[in-house]
Amino acid sequence: GTVCGPLSNRGTDMKRVLRMALVTALGLAAGGCGYNKIQTLDEQVSKARGQIQAQLQRRADLIPNLVETVKGYAKQETTIFTEVAEARARLAGSVQGGNLAEMAEANQALNAPLGRLLAVVENYPQLRSDANFRALQDELTGTENRIAVARQDYNDAVNGYNGFIRSFPYNLTARLFGASGPHQYFEAKAGAEEPPKVGF
Repeated sequence: GTVCGPLSNRGTDMKRVLRMALVTALGLAAGGCGYNKIQTLDEQVSKARGQIQAQLQRRADLIPNLVETVKGYAKQETTIFTEVAEARARLAGSVQGGNLAEMAEANQALNAPLGRLLAVVENYPQLRSDANFRALQDELTGTENRIAVARQDYNDAVNGYNGFIRSFPYNLTARLFGASGPHQYFEAKAGAEEPPKVGF
């Protein structure tokens, strides 16, 4: 009696291990090129993430020129200039850090002071008609549009990757080869989708 119990347990454990091995083997066989597909999708996510960073950096790079142009006509608006400079520095720092949540938050935080800066322009007709200012504003608007497109492309790539590594049998391949877990989406908080717009 003392021998049969442990042997029986061992037999059950062995069956369980064999079953798991069989499921894993079948999954990997059915997966075929699952590994290559995971790598391709992961690379697409990385590439799309790089585009977000590039466009956010471009937005941050345009701000100093915009501020300097406004300063030429409205030197006394020092509080707004300081707010914009601080928000811009935060955005640039978050892009360097590479944390998606911080980048999204810093990009959103720039909208309010930038909106106030653009609203100030209403009080300066000469500034409104300044060719350099208008060109910078157009560049900024174009960059904000590119950020929106890059964000959508990135989230689409993340959706494709996350869905693929969750589906059977590719989830087994992902686990076996230590694929990174689900990628984080680039989220904008409610009401943050629209960048500041001032029409002249």
